[in-house]
Amino acid sequence: MSNQTDTLLSAKGLTKHFGGLVAVSNFDIEIGRGQIVGLIGPNGAGKSTTFNLLSGFYKPTSGELYFEGRNCTGASMMTISRLGLVRTFQHGSLCRSLSVADNILIGTMHALAGLHRRERARSVAEIAGILGLTPYLGATAGTLPHGIQRLVSIAIAFAAKPKLLCLDEPLTGLNQTEVTSTLEVFDLLRREHGCTILLVEHNMKAVMSACDKIVVLHHGQHLATGTPAEIQRNEAVIEAYLGKRHEH
Repeated sequence: MSNQTDTLLSAKGLTKHFGGLVAVSNFDIEIGRGQIVGLIGPNGAGKSTTFNLLSGFYKPTSGELYFEGRNCTGASMMTISRLGLVRTFQHGSLCRSLSVADNILIGTMHALAGLHRRERARSVAEIAGILGLTPYLGATAGTLPHGIQRLVSIAIAFAAKPKLLCLDEPLTGLNQTEVTSTLEVFDLLRREHGCTILLVEHNMKAVMSACDKIVVLHHGQHLATGTPAEIQRNEAVIEAYLGKRHEH
């Protein structure tokens, strides 16, 4: 268990009602610095709602959210992003009509505010190099293959210099080669650039290989937390989710 000094994000009792519907109920999570944490669960488990609560996109009906020990409950997405929690969106976060370079440049605006454009351009080049996007800098983002567009969305978020990078289904639609290379990018961001990652993802094989810790949601409630090996052995998880995906 992480202690208070190395806990980056924690949520206690997060609950979200939409009218009479309880989408998430009494949810707890703790993410330590330098971890890659997976948030998984069956369709309709409440993953997207939880992700939106953690990032400030939704305000909780009840419960508390802390980032670096600071109470951020009810804070706006902009406020939370300025503290260092930056997210992508499930269907991409890029401007399709702009070049890859200009997309990444937009991501640098808050983190590098006040710097000369030339310095921001240097940062864009560095970020493109880290994510393998250098050959595509001049290309219009919307014309690129789906896997490259996913990397551009991650690059935009990474350009904001996040302490916690929250990725919403970043592997959707990728082939196995693209999945493998994207997981290598995640490891690089964590290992060499100090980036903690929260991953909401349906690709169970990828989650099990990439994550240090996995949190499982079911019917809007916390079902289990553990290492990939522990989650794979957890009978409640197998019954709710993994067994259905790994019958063969």
